[in-house]
Amino acid sequence: MTDKPQSGEIFGVPYNFERPSMKRLLSSYWQPGEGMLVEKPFGVGYTLNLANWRSWIVLAIAGVLLYQETSGSEEPTEETEDEEPVEVIVD
Repeated sequence: MTDKPQSGEIFGVPYNFERPSMKRLLSSYWQPGEGMLVEKPFGVGYTLNLANWRSWIVLAIAGVLLYQETSGSEEPTEETEDEEPVEVIVD
């Protein structure tokens, strides 16, 4: 029986199911010469390259959006408190 490959590409998307070492984990998230996205050290797809400044902007925007979502939905706004029911008459 043939062994299945532990790493490669399917339809242009990389995968790697080899047991990750600590060095490979750390070096995969910090690659100064590469672009914003790099191959994941374990699993399928891509991850952010923290050596690229664009990745930090993406993380900051995601953090701001998450903060707004969790803090903004707790209190009702003044518009919803002051509104009265509207009666609609259709002829």
